[in-house]
Amino acid sequence: MSNLKDDAIEIINNAIKSVLPEGAVKEALNREEFKQRIQKGKIIIASIGKAAWRMAKAASEILGSNFTGAVVTKYDHSMGDINGLEIFEAGHPVLDSNTIKGTKALLKHVENLSADDTVLFLVSGGGSALFELPAEGVSLTDMMSVTNQLLACGADIVEINTIRKHLSAVKGGRFAKLCEPAQVYMVVLSDVLGDRLDSIASGPAWPDRSTSEDALNIVKKYSLDVKPDLMKVLSQETPKDLDNVTAVITGSVTALCEAFKKLAQDKGYTPLLLTTTMTCEAREAGSFLGSIAAEIKNSNNPIKAPCAIIAGGETVVHLTGKGLGGRNQELALSAAHVISGLEGVLIASLGSDGTDGPTDAAGGIVDGETESKLNEAGINISDVLKNNDAYNALKKVDALLMTGPTGTNVNDAAIILIK
Repeated sequence: MSNLKDDAIEIINNAIKSVLPEGAVKEALNREEFKQRIQKGKIIIASIGKAAWRMAKAASEILGSNFTGAVVTKYDHSMGDINGLEIFEAGHPVLDSNTIKGTKALLKHVENLSADDTVLFLVSGGGSALFELPAEGVSLTDMMSVTNQLLACGADIVEINTIRKHLSAVKGGRFAKLCEPAQVYMVVLSDVLGDRLDSIASGPAWPDRSTSEDALNIVKKYSLDVKPDLMKVLSQETPKDLDNVTAVITGSVTALCEAFKKLAQDKGYTPLLLTTTMTCEAREAGSFLGSIAAEIKNSNNPIKAPCAIIAGGETVVHLTGKGLGGRNQELALSAAHVISGLEGVLIASLGSDGTDGPTDAAGGIVDGETESKLNEAGINISDVLKNNDAYNALKKVDALLMTGPTGTNVNDAAIILIK
């Protein structure tokens, strides 16, 4: 186990390094298309999301002093002043008055620009909550009321974002319109499966696929309590064509999984990438990955050991208890039950930002001995999952994966290592 665990932790740490904001920004800004743009006009840095400070800092080091702009990031995610930039911290995942304050300050920087000017738009996970200004006729209270109704009635994230875009002055391509006639060069750390640019941070600088008709149908579908004035706003269409935007995705769960593959191969494991779009219930994903490990161990199908099986995505947890945990910890705990008793098998699952759910753990790391250790401590995996208390169970047997905050956010990844 020690060799497998050491290998897994080394692979995980180095894979995370490959999708850190600094490298992503430097790669994007070294592209010829950007170098040609900045030979003219002014440069405005507009950086939003949980990695906004680090992305802006990297950009500032490359550009020197030829820029102005603003950064809007999550509380406690700023690491100090950056010359030439205003820094704002605001609420996440629930927006607050500082969200509006930071957004308004950022928008001041993109007023009255010319066609020769460039807005360097740096986008990372959390941007949807951190960059917001209600459309004319909409209050912050209105937005929060509608969002809370959608959450309570079980609307999915696509439906929620469709409503958000149509109530916003900056989402759904509207930020890019505010920057016209300047060009927007958008550098993205994607936390959305499939890397849909109209979904990442609710698409402030990308043509919106959703329509006003979609928004109105969602109101009808869930019988939302929406004031007549808001219905008029929802009826206004978002931009469908933008000719002033260039987008570069430089970090994503796909890039993270590819790094897992390369690093595992370098350590002598034959890699197999299953998916980068895993979206099922966390405990079901754990059972599935555990069954794949058992199949390989028992029959060498679909690949012979030593091997590394990799899956990326974002699973979900439906709360049935009041314990402490996160989706990656539940995945690992569920997998531990299926691989119980198997030698030379390890499964780790983590959130790339280093925090899984409301905990200080990135996820869980389990092997064939984990369940027996839990049983010896009087802990039953099924009971733990019912109470959503994976954190405390895994902590008892030293099976929490602890990376600390990583400074990036590109969804989750799981790896199976088999000797």
